[in-house]
Amino acid sequence: MGSDEDKALPLPPPVLPPNLVPEVEPIKKNTLLPMARRGTGSKGQRIPLLTNHFKVNFNNASGQFFHYSVAITYEDGRPVEAKGIGRKILDEVQQTYKTDLGSKYFAYDGEKTLFTVGPLPSNKLDFSVVLEDAPSSRNNTGNGSPNESNDADRKRSKRPNQSKKFMVEISYAAKIPMHAIAAALQGKETDSLQDAIRVLDVILRQSAARQGCLLVRQSFFHNDAQNFVPIGAGVVGVRGFHSSFRTTQGGLSLNIDTSTTMVVQPGPVVDFLLANQNVKDPYSVDWNKARRVLKNLRVKVAPSNREYKISGLSESRCKEQMFSRNSKNDMGEVVEHQTTVFEYFTEFRNIQLQYSGDFPCINVGKPKRPTYIPIEHCELVSLQRYTKSLTNLQRASLVEKSRQKPLERMTSLTTGLKNSNYNADLVLQESGVSIGSSFTHVEGRILQAPKLRVGNGEDFQPRNGRWNFNNKKLVEPTTVTRWAVVNFSARCDTNRLIPDLIRCGNMKGINVEPPYEVVFQENAQFRSAPPHIRVEKMFEQIQSKLPGKPKFLLCILAERKNSNVYGPWKKKNLAELGIVTQCIAPTARINDQYLTNVLLKINAKLGGLNSLLTMERSQAMPSVTQVPTIIVGMDVSHGSPGQSDVPSVAAVVSSRQWPLISKYRACVRTQSRKVEMIDNLFKLVPGKEEKMVDEGIFRELLVDFYSSSQKRKPDHIIIFRDGVSESQFNQVLNIELDQMMQACKFLDEKWNPKFTVIIAQKNHHTKFFQDKGPDNVPPGTIIDSKICHPRNNDFYLCAHAGMIGTTRPTHYHVLYDEINFTTDDLQELVHSLSYVYQRSTTAISVVAPICYAHLAAAQMGTVMKFEDLSLSETSSSHGGITTPGAVPVPPMPKLNPEVASSMFFC
Repeated sequence: MGSDEDKALPLPPPVLPPNLVPEVEPIKKNTLLPMARRGTGSKGQRIPLLTNHFKVNFNNASGQFFHYSVAITYEDGRPVEAKGIGRKILDEVQQTYKTDLGSKYFAYDGEKTLFTVGPLPSNKLDFSVVLEDAPSSRNNTGNGSPNESNDADRKRSKRPNQSKKFMVEISYAAKIPMHAIAAALQGKETDSLQDAIRVLDVILRQSAARQGCLLVRQSFFHNDAQNFVPIGAGVVGVRGFHSSFRTTQGGLSLNIDTSTTMVVQPGPVVDFLLANQNVKDPYSVDWNKARRVLKNLRVKVAPSNREYKISGLSESRCKEQMFSRNSKNDMGEVVEHQTTVFEYFTEFRNIQLQYSGDFPCINVGKPKRPTYIPIEHCELVSLQRYTKSLTNLQRASLVEKSRQKPLERMTSLTTGLKNSNYNADLVLQESGVSIGSSFTHVEGRILQAPKLRVGNGEDFQPRNGRWNFNNKKLVEPTTVTRWAVVNFSARCDTNRLIPDLIRCGNMKGINVEPPYEVVFQENAQFRSAPPHIRVEKMFEQIQSKLPGKPKFLLCILAERKNSNVYGPWKKKNLAELGIVTQCIAPTARINDQYLTNVLLKINAKLGGLNSLLTMERSQAMPSVTQVPTIIVGMDVSHGSPGQSDVPSVAAVVSSRQWPLISKYRACVRTQSRKVEMIDNLFKLVPGKEEKMVDEGIFRELLVDFYSSSQKRKPDHIIIFRDGVSESQFNQVLNIELDQMMQACKFLDEKWNPKFTVIIAQKNHHTKFFQDKGPDNVPPGTIIDSKICHPRNNDFYLCAHAGMIGTTRPTHYHVLYDEINFTTDDLQELVHSLSYVYQRSTTAISVVAPICYAHLAAAQMGTVMKFEDLSLSETSSSHGGITTPGAVPVPPMPKLNPEVASSMFFC
């Protein structure tokens, strides 16, 4: 009996080690989401406007989109990987198997997804189609020429373009209810809305593709020479259109805007090479460069008019490049013999070559199985994207030639919408969707410009977003002392520059003392040396002739934007020596306006202020000027296209010396390439005695605010973030904001500052036009209704005066607001922050903290370009970030303490 009871007893608990610390389950954090709109603003003069949103009508609320997966293979089961062929195959399926598809039209995304209105007859359908002249994935070209025409050669050579059989499998994936679109028309969002909008976008992309357009994300470009704008070096800007469906308070709309992309200059290959290398004849072409730039471009070959991809150039000239070909001798036997490409074309094909004989041939085969074509028989196919970084000259040319005045842009958009003829699209008709042809009417408000204060206690109100310092002094002028002039330019005369700079400075209240007598001219023998050597040689001069370290250096460069001395010069001054420096590259006669603009930068860099908002001294905005408030601007720079080894640069700037909101400092760090979220805001590392310390960006800025603001910690923290898309809003809140909150708690666990987070977007396609007038909208125009988000708290602001082209508004999204600003107060703060940019005397298009963050990231990015990544003697204590399997990220050189808190980026 006792033994039965023992069997029923539970097992004893396991014996625990005496020093075991029980694991505590981590507290789950609530996921933050963008806040809802609290209301619209009321301040400002009302103004009727038009916007490039076109109303979407819908009459099929009970319908459903059906989502299908598409798999395309060759007859032997190999997947089709060639780009562009998918649409041709599916178009053939649509035409050949109309009955099998139940007479359904579909929208195909060009890859692996297809949508229909209502279901297909079966959840799984298999088709086979044959395309004439379909490109082969193997490009198996043999040793002959694509121009061969006789039967013997055709049997011998495997052509890259030939009839091919393809297998297509269409299988059911999901349903997407259309009532999501109906809800959007009423200003409501549902979980399936983005899926439904994606279907509508795919329908429009398919419509453009069938017109032969180049598709670049949600933009499309017609092959029309009238839309081509040469910008130099064989690159052409192509004007096209962007189109996307947007949910707004007024319902669903189609946003259409002009768009531009870059393509390679179409036409004869030789003409492209002459333009690309800026030479006058083919004999001057650098064929090694030509080989690199032509690789993978597509050419059309005469006289067959077939397309091929360039794999390279021949090693020898056309007259000397040999290849093997088979032919029959007099006995009828097939024999192999060697001939040159030139002989083959001129003697066997009887095609006379005008100039190709002395130049390499185009290889459209493979390296081990080449197919050579004389260069004069090759034309570059139109609409081939150019994805490399543009030069400064190309960028300037593109901007100049792409500008459109408001009325001109409106005419282009109206014509583009009419030519697209979306309402004739059969899939869109089946969806019950139609698109209006009129611009949407919206009401804007013109906010009054904030009052500014300059020297001698003078307050004034800017007019039309502009002001000047004529007969005015700076509000906090500094003294320029112990300074010198360094001249890297052989053509700049400094004899008049120095006295004129001193005179203009005195007029603005800046005490510019005479510089050291010696002007440091670069020795001509070093001008061809590496940039860092040129900088070192210049500092050898400085150190040998000056009594001590200068406080300021005015550096004259030969070129303003692409000087290779700029990066190493900034690194030497800012990181190693702690010297404030201003670079200039005067190209024309130096006048007082030019010198005044230079002095505005110098004054800010040396700790002065040019102007400030009157409310900074009057405490007119209680939430900012009566409560310790830090304003933060954040941006990440990713480098230019093609720079695969350059890390991203994260810059965060913050206001200092509260109650000022016009003076900033910056903290800049590197992070993994192409990573948008800033991951060094809060960074714990082991310190002394194994105690963890925070070496993150945000702590550095908070400590600076505290030390510069009468030992006050900020109770309000206002964050402006640039460069993120709507899909990344949650990451900003739950990654970046979370880090900043952790940094505050780590400094003081009892400290609970309130945060406001605002996103600024410039990369969007909404434009505004005056309802009655040809001019741009006035500066200070704000729109927060009708075309704004149906739920989220967003608004558009045109703070600046659009002098050229069409004004591009900044789209602000308020994601988080613990400070509880009123709508009007927050909008006025954002507007006012467009007037504190110390580099200019105009309101700027986006708040100054974001511009400063962009400048700091760009300037320190130039320093990183000249860093030897294998060396670490200038590395800061902020180690680089390393991800598993990734190359370690080189750290940013740490700024010298003497300039770290300055506006060095200004």
